[in-house]
Amino acid sequence: MSKRKAELDAARASALAAELHTLSKKLTRRLREQASAGDLTPSQTSVLGRLHREGPATVTALARVEGVRSQSMGATIAVLEAAGLVEGSPDPEDGRRTILSLTSACRELIKNGRAARHDWLFRNLQTKLTPQEQEQLAAATGLLNRLLDP
Repeated sequence: MSKRKAELDAARASALAAELHTLSKKLTRRLREQASAGDLTPSQTSVLGRLHREGPATVTALARVEGVRSQSMGATIAVLEAAGLVEGSPDPEDGRRTILSLTSACRELIKNGRAARHDWLFRNLQTKLTPQEQEQLAAATGLLNRLLDP
């Protein structure tokens, strides 16, 4: 391959990377708008997401994985508890520690939010893309999955 062709290919890949990055941020914003978590901050939303994905945890463990001080995580958890989204129970192995988990109300909020995001995306796929364009997008998702595989 010629040096010029390699440079053009690299420039095209760089432009595509920038466009994909912009589009992914825009899609993320639009999906978040569809399932508003109320007045939750990004850090509060991150903690709820982590508890949902990974299960119950202590304040210390959450602080470590979120990269914040335990005192900061304690303040975040206090707000989430006051909102009825998180509840604590004594650690069966060490009664001095509290294990935090999502409340049933929070699980329902997450479930409804996921459904709202899915419905928005489904409606937009149906109304804005032809069946042929939907097929093209389906093929592109396979490529995107390959990019994301380790």
